[in-house]
Amino acid sequence: MKIILVFAALFTSLFAPSVGAEEIIKTGEVLNLERAVEIALRKHPNISASQGSVSAFLSRVKQAEAGYYPQIDLSAGYNRIKPSGSSSVSLDSSSVVLTADRGSFDQYMASLSLKQTIFDFGKTKAQVDIQGLNLEASQEDLSGVTDVVVFNVKQSYFGLLRAKRNREVAEETVRQYVKHLDQAKGFFEVGTKPKFDVTKAEVDLSNARLNFIKAENALRVAVVTLNNSMGLPDAPAGYMVEDNLSFQKYPMTFEEALDKAYKNRPDLRALAARKAAAEKTIQLLTKGYYPFVTGSAAYSRSGESFPLQSGWSVGATLSFPIFSGFLTKNQIEEARANLDIIKSNEEALRQSVLLEIQQDYLALNEAQERIAAAELAVRQATENFEIANGRYSAGVGNPIEVTDAEVSLANAKAAHIQALYDYKISRAAIEKATGSR
Repeated sequence: MKIILVFAALFTSLFAPSVGAEEIIKTGEVLNLERAVEIALRKHPNISASQGSVSAFLSRVKQAEAGYYPQIDLSAGYNRIKPSGSSSVSLDSSSVVLTADRGSFDQYMASLSLKQTIFDFGKTKAQVDIQGLNLEASQEDLSGVTDVVVFNVKQSYFGLLRAKRNREVAEETVRQYVKHLDQAKGFFEVGTKPKFDVTKAEVDLSNARLNFIKAENALRVAVVTLNNSMGLPDAPAGYMVEDNLSFQKYPMTFEEALDKAYKNRPDLRALAARKAAAEKTIQLLTKGYYPFVTGSAAYSRSGESFPLQSGWSVGATLSFPIFSGFLTKNQIEEARANLDIIKSNEEALRQSVLLEIQQDYLALNEAQERIAAAELAVRQATENFEIANGRYSAGVGNPIEVTDAEVSLANAKAAHIQALYDYKISRAAIEKATGSR
């Protein structure tokens, strides 16, 4: 098994590793695909954000469940009161009565009250069910975000392998042109080949070095991309990556993949939960026409001085909505419209899933055919290069033959690498489309 070493010297200027990153990826560690995915599941901010959303929806479930419990309030107060009284005189046949203003006085109070919903035709339960379905949808959204993160890691991982192999091809091409230039100079010095051969070899070598620089930079970019997809943009340089860019036939048929997608796709499951929540919402709003019964109890103490006088009350209240300005009716109509939207979105998503898997399978089959053709092309191009190089070494060939053969060999190797990469990406895309990790 080949191991790709990401040379620290190439990337030292691009990375400033942090302590947190060092704790996760060690310099010299062999990083396989499973390990890269595991890191992304722990560190990627999109997953953390989606987990926070799940926690928020869990809190909403608890909020809805609060309707099952009594509501208890404790209050205490103090007032300084100055009545707005007035003096008055009243006369009758037997007496004179004088009423004077009352001075200011203190008033203290304390009360404990309890209120409990006794019966509400299942409104509280419906609210709890709705929030539970919303929680389920958020959990499926988390699975969907996770699937996207995993796919991005796979894409970046295979992209790094492709960039590394392309860099190796470019490096080998430079070595071949250096060797060819040495041969051309040797033949020119002994007078068997013209100066043109030397100049042609120098031009070819310069072009090969330019291609190598591009390939080397593409490798740097691929490393940055992989680090970002794992949620570790400051990952340390110098870790190693296992090369698994090899052909392995995908065992699942199209029909199996489509059936699995319809059952397991997180976005489809999330829409199903939201559709059920919308249906429950209609039921809840319909209950707005029904009465509800609440019970209450209170105990209080109040007075102008201590000890305070006590009192209590116990009762039940039946509330029946008579007319709300058609509010309930219009809320129900809105909820039904929202349900229709969700149903339409669900059907559109099912069609999108079908199209996605069809496209991915076509790409998978096309890449598989290209792999076989590219392997043959590499063998043929290698043989052609050996013949052309041998003829030139024997003094009977010309530099154009060698250049053409070298270019053909490099292109064939690049096409083979691209076909392997495309096959891996198509397979990863199918796994994402079916809700598989």
